[in-house]
Amino acid sequence: MKKRRINAKVARNLEGTLFIAPWMLGFLIFLAFPLGFSLFMSFHQVKILPTGMKYEFNGIKYYREILFNSSEFYDELIPYFQEIILMVPIIIIFSLLIAILLNQKLYGRFLFRTIFFLPVIFTTGYLLTEFVNQGEGSLGFLERFSLGEYLDTFLGNSTWGNSVKTILNRFVLVLWYSGVQILIFLAGRQTISNSAYESARIDGANPWEVFWKITLPAMTPFIFLNLIYTVVDMFTFPFNPIIDLIGTGNYGYSSALAWVYFLIIFIFLMIVMFIFVRINKRQRAATR
Repeated sequence: MKKRRINAKVARNLEGTLFIAPWMLGFLIFLAFPLGFSLFMSFHQVKILPTGMKYEFNGIKYYREILFNSSEFYDELIPYFQEIILMVPIIIIFSLLIAILLNQKLYGRFLFRTIFFLPVIFTTGYLLTEFVNQGEGSLGFLERFSLGEYLDTFLGNSTWGNSVKTILNRFVLVLWYSGVQILIFLAGRQTISNSAYESARIDGANPWEVFWKITLPAMTPFIFLNLIYTVVDMFTFPFNPIIDLIGTGNYGYSSALAWVYFLIIFIFLMIVMFIFVRINKRQRAATR
């Protein structure tokens, strides 16, 4: 009997290993090896010779150059970082409101859900770049109503003012990047029991109170998930100027720049997670 149990356990482990083997193989070949190789190149000066690639160890030279001597890196990073800080809340709030709207019993709601998700499929990478190069993706109301002059008056010629104008010019692109977030919020909204809303209506709660007391607290885990997803998605945005800097011909320098950028993204995500956890703890303490 004991041998049968052991054999059954071994069989289950073997089945699980076989199912996960393709993913592990793909991870090792297409992700783990390139990551390790790029880290290796970041500490070397890479030269391409007719006989192959030559690596000369230069330690942290490229990292020192990027962090302390590269003004171009900070000139591109800081304005784009400001744009991300402004774009992420816009995408989260817009996605949440649209998801709540699409959860209503509207005529043709399945069609509207498809329309909001289609940009995720079609407007990615090269195709999105071509849209913008052809003049699409811009609302054009800044030029039509001369709003750019008003923004210059109130915000001045600052980096934050330029970031606001850039986002308004690309506002359609911001909305196009909300499809996945809408889908996640929609799934989260459907996890809330209808009995909670019926009880609130019986107690005389209005829609505004229902939203703040029931919907928003129940959607907190999905807000956190969308927040992480949106931050990562914005840092890999096709119009990210840092990506263009990484694509230089110096493989060692580009690898070091990619790892520095990765660490910046990681630190930013940790800060976002820390702030969100603190706010969530305060909300839970207030409701007790």
